[in-house]
Amino acid sequence: MAVSESFKKYVVDQLGKLGYVTVKKMFGGVSIYYEGLIFGILANDVLYFKVDDSNKTDYVMAGMQPFKPFDDKPTVMPYYEVPVDILENRERLAEWAIKALFASRNNLSKPKKRKRTLES
Repeated sequence: MAVSESFKKYVVDQLGKLGYVTVKKMFGGVSIYYEGLIFGILANDVLYFKVDDSNKTDYVMAGMQPFKPFDDKPTVMPYYEVPVDILENRERLAEWAIKALFASRNNLSKPKKRKRTLES
């Protein structure tokens, strides 16, 4: 999941319309934050944005794939690859990033499912 320094700098620059974003190393990749909220991932020099029901269709219609942290396991995460034409267009990238932030905020406001115990 390595990320080249040049790709990381490029993505941060492209996200300039959004405002100040921060990046942090995460399990060999990089996570992208805006005001402390994670909304993107960089892995293998690919940008992924957070999705939910409000924006997932955009990615599916563009033929993008979900983020799979492990090639040998079926696990997928609620992040989808950002199309190259979106990444290369700062205005459209900011629009997609805002939708990803919305998806991240929606995820925070959903009540977490509690595991049932034998006593419950």
